[in-house]
Amino acid sequence: MLPSLGFNEIIILGVLALVVVGPKDLPLLFRKLGKWTAKLRGMAQEFRTGFDELARQAELDELKKEVDALRRTTSLQEIRSELSKPLPTLEDYAGIKSQPAIPPTAVTSTPAIEAPVETPAADVVAEQVSDEEAAKPVGVPEHADVAPIARSAP
Repeated sequence: MLPSLGFNEIIILGVLALVVVGPKDLPLLFRKLGKWTAKLRGMAQEFRTGFDELARQAELDELKKEVDALRRTTSLQEIRSELSKPLPTLEDYAGIKSQPAIPPTAVTSTPAIEAPVETPAADVVAEQVSDEEAAKPVGVPEHADVAPIARSAP
């Protein structure tokens, strides 16, 4: 605000004011000078507050315009269609073509006919399990021979 005043300059101004105004009116002069300074500071603060309020109001108006533009351009139908899209699978990200998934409407529209499943005899199952255990090498964990799980489209 004011140019920087050193101690010497302040002493010179004080002595000059004492000589020009006189010792009798000097306290009155300082009191008036203090009131003017307080008035100037109050006006500067009021200006700064008003300017900040205008800036805040401009930001709010801009945000209102953006929200209105979003409301006009985005419809609920678009949002609903975006949310109903299936999520991409790992195969899609890797670029591997996967078999097309059966749409859910096709599954519900045709009744499923199941063929009877034959269960193998207990001795055949026991024989297959013992053959698999014998074929495993010693010291290898059980899950080492399991193929990784492939994810298909939902």
